[in-house]
Amino acid sequence: MAWIKIINENEAVGELKEIYDEIIEKRGKLSNIMKIHSLMPKTMKKHLDLYIELMFCKSKISREERELIATAVSVTNKCQYCTLHHAEALNHYWKDKEKLDNFIKDVENFPLDNRKRAMINYAVKLTKDAAAITEADITHLKQAGLSEEEILHLNLITSYFNFVNRLANGLGVEFSEEEIRGYKY
Repeated sequence: MAWIKIINENEAVGELKEIYDEIIEKRGKLSNIMKIHSLMPKTMKKHLDLYIELMFCKSKISREERELIATAVSVTNKCQYCTLHHAEALNHYWKDKEKLDNFIKDVENFPLDNRKRAMINYAVKLTKDAAAITEADITHLKQAGLSEEEILHLNLITSYFNFVNRLANGLGVEFSEEEIRGYKY
């Protein structure tokens, strides 16, 4: 399942079982990216809290846009686990598998409206070379209509998925067709 030991739901006790139960209640099921933390339940809880806050908080960045960002970052990082998970979530909004496949094939050139294109360009640039980001990139986001709060949220989502992609790729987190589907969006 992964390159380090994980504790499955049926083996979990105490604090870990409580956290697993909370995740299942909030998300509908337990993902392998959460189980990879099973040896350190407190980090799993903090990870879950950050994920829920970034992806489900009240924001002018729509849920669709958040999944678009997550997918773009994951494609850029070649993280198959997160790409497939968040492409599934994105398609919950798009309901168009061909459109989704085309986005995944060419994130950087896929036609998007000005706002979404600006967000994806920023997310990809931050992912590829964070040190190359300049004030001009932020100005461009503002010109595309993003507020400073939205820009912060965009940066946090992008940074979060860079973190999660490294967890998945760096610890061999696996997935199955069943594991990818069935979450609450």
